[in-house]
Amino acid sequence: MSDKPSVLFVCVHNAGRSQMAAGWLSHLAGERIEARSAGSVPADQVNPVAVEAMSEVGIDITAEHPKVLTVEAVETSDVVITMGCDDACPIFPGKRYEDWKLDDPAAQGIEAVRAIRDGIRRRVEQLIAELDGT
Repeated sequence: MSDKPSVLFVCVHNAGRSQMAAGWLSHLAGERIEARSAGSVPADQVNPVAVEAMSEVGIDITAEHPKVLTVEAVETSDVVITMGCDDACPIFPGKRYEDWKLDDPAAQGIEAVRAIRDGIRRRVEQLIAELDGT
């Protein structure tokens, strides 16, 4: 890994889980770790309920937009976290891959999305601790 590790969060639509994870990572790690996100079949916009849930904890992801998953994005990331994109994510030797089993916030109410958000936070905190070597 370089001086500043990069983490790529990938889900199908890049509209909920991966956006919340990238938001948490940027918020909690600051400039120490680069947060990226992408989707195998990106949506038109970030899930408004995910935006609302993140806003409740002081994280603004309103400027984000779903991005298409590219080979280059995977190739240039140190850690790739998938969230339900199955085999759509290219595999490169030497990369660290994790698959986080998380409910999809699409078409869910705010209560369900809050629970997903909080679960993502716990996983991101653990990831930061591992990348920081603590």
